[in-house]
Amino acid sequence: MTTLENRPKTALLVIDVQNGTVGEAHARDAVVANVASLVDKARVEQVPVVWVQHNDEGMPRESDSWQIVAELSRGDDEPLVEKTYLDSFEDTTLESVLAGLEVGRLVVAGAQTDACIRSTLHGALVRGYDAILVSDAHTTEDMSEWGAPPPDQVIAHTNLYWRHQTAPGRTGGTVETKDVDFSR
Repeated sequence: MTTLENRPKTALLVIDVQNGTVGEAHARDAVVANVASLVDKARVEQVPVVWVQHNDEGMPRESDSWQIVAELSRGDDEPLVEKTYLDSFEDTTLESVLAGLEVGRLVVAGAQTDACIRSTLHGALVRGYDAILVSDAHTTEDMSEWGAPPPDQVIAHTNLYWRHQTAPGRTGGTVETKDVDFSR
């Protein structure tokens, strides 16, 4: 239950499923297929799909790396939030978009697990949202040469600690793609 008043709706938040973020990602094709399945389900159920697209020096706007992957396509009526920080709420229009849609519960998928996914999940929870992570619909690239665990362990650890995440009046949690229930 969200702490945001008059925000009874759920939205699917698709974060950074772009060529530059998932090109070398762990289990890329399976994760992108799961995200596509979630997008299709949300559209059928008339649940808002909100797209987040990162841009910075390494992924400049309009470049190939900035583009959403070819397997996914944003509907003309689906909001696009551009960001430059890891947390999708930070210095973006995301909060106003969600307020306009009366959304207080987010179902989150995308990339990268150890950066934008984690930051946005925490950002959502502290701002009063319920934030559900789709456990098999997020990924990251291998950063082990810089001291990080292998990507499968990063993903598993994120799923583990988010599974029981709560705050006063708010819930986190995880769910597999096949079990996503947008109606709560």
